[in-house]
Amino acid sequence: MIKRMIIMLTIVGLILIGIFGFINFKARMIKQYMSAQGEPLQTVSTTTANYSKWTSMLDTVATLKAAQGINISAEVSGMVAEIYFEEGETVTKGTPIIQLRDHDDKAKLEALKATAELTKTTYNRDLAQFNINAISKQTLDIDKANVDIANANISQQQAIVNKKLILAPFSGKLGIRLIDIGQYIEPGTPITTLQDLDTIFVDFYLPQQALSRLKIGQKVTIQTDSFPNQEFIAEIKVINPKIEVNTRNISIRAALKNQHFKLLPGMYVTIKINLNTDKQIITLPRTAISFNAFGAHIYRIENNNKDKKDPTNLIAKQSTITTGETRGDQIAILSGVKEGDIIVTTGQIKLHNGSPVRIDNSIQPLNEATPQPIDQ
Repeated sequence: MIKRMIIMLTIVGLILIGIFGFINFKARMIKQYMSAQGEPLQTVSTTTANYSKWTSMLDTVATLKAAQGINISAEVSGMVAEIYFEEGETVTKGTPIIQLRDHDDKAKLEALKATAELTKTTYNRDLAQFNINAISKQTLDIDKANVDIANANISQQQAIVNKKLILAPFSGKLGIRLIDIGQYIEPGTPITTLQDLDTIFVDFYLPQQALSRLKIGQKVTIQTDSFPNQEFIAEIKVINPKIEVNTRNISIRAALKNQHFKLLPGMYVTIKINLNTDKQIITLPRTAISFNAFGAHIYRIENNNKDKKDPTNLIAKQSTITTGETRGDQIAILSGVKEGDIIVTTGQIKLHNGSPVRIDNSIQPLNEATPQPIDQ
C-alpha cells in the first residue's frame, strides 16, 4: 500500500514538474521572440521648424460699456400716472419718461403760494407803517423773514412736484419697460434703462509688465462671437494712474464710435493690441508642445543610423524648450529648437525618449496665426 502511494506521488510530482517547466519554456520563447521583433513603430505627424515673421501682440478679454448708461429711476415715491415712452425708443435729453401722481403736491404748492402772497402783503403794509415810525424795526424784520420762509417753502414744494415728472437725463436708447401704470414705486425703483450707444468704452486689464508698451492713442482690435467675421477698432483713451494692489494689473479704457449700434454694453469681447514690433522667430503648432510641472517639451525626430540619409530607422528624442507668446494656433519658441528640426505635432502620447517612429503627414493639426471659427 505504501509502495503504491510513493509511486503515485512520484508520478504526480513528475507531471507538475513537466507543467511548470513547459510554462517557463514558453515564457522564455515569447521573451526571445519579442526581443527579436524590437519595439513597435509609432505613427506620428511632424512639421519642420522654420523662422517666420512674428508681430508681438497683447491679448486679453474686455467688457463693453456705454459712454453714458443708467437705469432710470425716481427720486421720490409715488403712483405711476402716465408712461410717455415706448420700449426701444431713441430719445433726446429732457424727454418725459413717466409722470407720478402729483395732485396733492400741486395743491400744497398752491397753498404755499397763497401763504407767500399773504406774507408779502403783510410785509408791504408794515413797511409803510415803519416809514412813519408806527412799528418797530424788529416787527419789519420778522415780516421779511416770513416772506423769505414762504418763498423757500414754495421752492421746496416745486422741487418735489418737478421730481414727479421723470425726464431723460441725456440722449440715448431706452430699454424694456419695468413698471406699469398704477404701480406704486419707491425711490430707486428701476423704470427702464437708457444707454448712449454712439460711443462705446472698452474696459480691460493688463499685467503691470505691459505698462511700458502702452500709450494713449494706441489701436485696439476687438472681436466678438456676435460678429465672428468682423473686427472693430478702438483707441486707448485712458491708462489708469494706479496699479490694482491685489492683482498688480492696470486698468485701461479704449473707446470707439459704435456705427449701426452693433456693439452693446455688457458684451464680452476679446481684444488684441498690436505692439508694432516685428521679428523673426521659430513657431510651432500648439499641439506639438506638451506641458507638465517641469516645463514644456517637444519630441524631435532623429535618424538612429550612422547613415544620416537613411530614413528607415527614425527615433523620437525628447527636448525641453522655452515658450513665448501665443498667436492663434501658434506658440513662439524662445529656445530648445533650431531651424530645420523635425518636430512631432501629433502622437506624442505614445512616445518616450528613443521611441522608433514612422512619419505620416497626411493629416496635420491647425497651425494658423489668426484662426477663424467655422460653423459645422
